[in-house]
Amino acid sequence: MINSEAYDAIVVGSGPGGATVTRELSKAGKKIALVDWGRHKPLKGNMIQAVLSIGIPGKSLLFTPDFAAVFRGIISGGSSVFYYGTAFEPPIELFKKYGVDISKEVMEVGKELPTQPLDDSLVGPMAMKIMHSARELGYDWKKLPKFIYQDKCKTECWRCSYGCPHGAKWSGRLFVEQSLENGADLIPGTRVEKVLIENGKVVGVEIKKNGRKSRIEAPLVVISAGGIGSPVILNNSGIEGTGKDFFFDPLIAVMGTTDRIPGGGREIPMATGIHMEEEGYLMTDMTMTGTLFRAFNVGALKPQRLFSHDRTLTIMVKARDDLGGSLTRRGGVKKRISQEDKNKLNKGFERAREILKKAGARDIYRSMYLAAHPGGTVKIGEVVDSNLQTKTENLYVCDCSVIPEAWGLPPTFSLVALGKRLARHILDKN
Repeated sequence: MINSEAYDAIVVGSGPGGATVTRELSKAGKKIALVDWGRHKPLKGNMIQAVLSIGIPGKSLLFTPDFAAVFRGIISGGSSVFYYGTAFEPPIELFKKYGVDISKEVMEVGKELPTQPLDDSLVGPMAMKIMHSARELGYDWKKLPKFIYQDKCKTECWRCSYGCPHGAKWSGRLFVEQSLENGADLIPGTRVEKVLIENGKVVGVEIKKNGRKSRIEAPLVVISAGGIGSPVILNNSGIEGTGKDFFFDPLIAVMGTTDRIPGGGREIPMATGIHMEEEGYLMTDMTMTGTLFRAFNVGALKPQRLFSHDRTLTIMVKARDDLGGSLTRRGGVKKRISQEDKNKLNKGFERAREILKKAGARDIYRSMYLAAHPGGTVKIGEVVDSNLQTKTENLYVCDCSVIPEAWGLPPTFSLVALGKRLARHILDKN
């Protein structure tokens, strides 16, 4: 057993939710153990580190029955290390329906973190070409808000999705580092098997590291292991109602070949776009790294396009999906993309094709299905209350799993706000 007599709380997982709770509690003088399945090594912004963190089948790379790939980042900072840094504001009114008011925290996050659209100098040529084309067709296509410190950003840099090595893109990793400065203990490379509950009270967690099981003790536990990891841990702990009727955001990439664009393929993805809210999907530019581009083309059975990376314009179409499906006890994803959601993606594909044609692209095609942001597996109002507490006192959840409804946009801003609110609740209570 790790000597944990002095811990005030254990936080499991270092994505945006868990890292925020840890940062806020440690800043207030609480002694926190942050337990993370991933490793805590410097971000290099290279393919090898990315593949080891998000590309291991059965661990960080899962597949639905439709063979849609679902990625999750198993690394210090979680999936936010590899996200595209898009800062869509939270659906405040949606949360209010469930008794959760995060309006104050949203304002705090907006003041503390960068949430502005990129300066034109940082918007790549492919994104600009797509935006101009969409606007000529009458779309209200705009630059998107980004969690990016623009003074640290590099032009013609494409490493966002590999983990920014320059410190320009905000991720949970930054709050992990600040938590360590505040005196928190990080226990990396450690998987939490279950929460330990004795006489109806939380007493700690059971962990597995290097094949050996042990325990860490604390009177309060926050589970922030993500939309897939959290329900598995809670289910192992005897908490019922998790891992069912959840959402993931299904998406496709629509690609077309054009003449070579100077600097093309070396830019920040999702710099511009449009939320087709009534139609239920989001469209953005999505310039990929060369490796990911080739993987997409293999999946789309387009091997002849493998070497056209700097000549391919790409638009992502991502749908707000229907709730459904279930997770297996080990975290397998048993959910199919509904026909209604496929229809949304098909409609988005037609719009994206029109935009790409206007931009001069030809031979337009689409990728296989992918799925992002799994959540709703530990819903507010079903498994946790409005303070994100389960029926077991001092056992909380703070990550994408608690979001009660699908809303089809990146959740990072919401999770940071929820983390701040939960930390405030814990401090007020204790």
